[in-house]
Amino acid sequence: MTLYNRMLIGFTTPFLFVSTSPLLAKETTQPVGQQPTETAPQFNVQSMAEYGGVLTPRGRLILEPEFQYSHESINRMTFEGVSVLSTLLIGVFTAQDVDRDNYTASLTGRLGVTDRLELEMKVPYVYRDENQRVNVPIENSPDGVFKLDRELSGDSLGDIELAAHYQLNRGQNGMPFFIGNLRYKTTTGKGPFDIDRNSEGNPLELSTGTGFHSIEPSITMLLPSAPAVYFANLGYVFHLEDNVKQSLSGENNDGSPLNVVVGDVDPGDAVRLSFGMAYSINPRSSFTLGYKNDFIGKTKTEYVNVDNGSTTPVESQTLNVGSLLLGWNYSINPDVSINLGLELGITEDAPDTTLTLRMPFGMDVF
Repeated sequence: MTLYNRMLIGFTTPFLFVSTSPLLAKETTQPVGQQPTETAPQFNVQSMAEYGGVLTPRGRLILEPEFQYSHESINRMTFEGVSVLSTLLIGVFTAQDVDRDNYTASLTGRLGVTDRLELEMKVPYVYRDENQRVNVPIENSPDGVFKLDRELSGDSLGDIELAAHYQLNRGQNGMPFFIGNLRYKTTTGKGPFDIDRNSEGNPLELSTGTGFHSIEPSITMLLPSAPAVYFANLGYVFHLEDNVKQSLSGENNDGSPLNVVVGDVDPGDAVRLSFGMAYSINPRSSFTLGYKNDFIGKTKTEYVNVDNGSTTPVESQTLNVGSLLLGWNYSINPDVSINLGLELGITEDAPDTTLTLRMPFGMDVF
């Protein structure tokens, strides 16, 4: 169902990229012939956007333009029939080939309200494109094969996100930093039940949002160990249930009109886990290596028959979205840097590749 695909895309497009300030490898100079003295390294772990990070200083505003491209390719061969031998199959083969491309341009603003509290707002614009090709052998087709070639697209404002990050401790005496995060995703984008459909109920465009409100509390841990910073994040996403009230048109098996309404829809909640390391190469450059995994529960949908009032519950499959994270950061000056992230899907439900380019720049506002 469309909602099933949307939930998959909704959880995999946000790229969890971590960058650390190259000042972790700050160089010091000593007079010639004098033995260098040991001093504690000056850690400057700048804002880790998706994790909360060591936060933006009080009165500092960070504006972060971002462009993200994601590609997913699905190739399935389905067989329905009887296997007589390992090389002899009697039945019907169905071949499906789907290519999905997602382009997202967004602007994120982060403001340091105090030295421990940071507020964030993200406004995305989404364009999606999908090509689907299905080959099903049938007897009534002239060439014996029914072919479906369909191309869909959609673009509009995505789901705006609001977040707050609070640093719980000062990370002194070798202790890690702990940051509490709370993120809320709106429904400003077009959800799966907001898009246009034809008389048969098939979509004429693609959704650009999940269509459901969500709240995500999480906890972040950062452990500086020059010239590296180890990070971990654990969160839970609550998707709020909603009554869609969308009518479905069509026919029953006996040819009578189908009079069914989509009722309550409860998108599956998700457990989000990520960890990794950011390593400083020199005073300007650093790279990140990490892993993230989203365990997404079943989406429960109720279909109501208007004629007799009966309700039919339907559940989707659970999703396991795991990806390897690679990131590079280059600091142009203390106020501007460039971040490039690459996400490689390693589970069946994850997109093949996700490329993210960010260029945060900061300014003092009070």
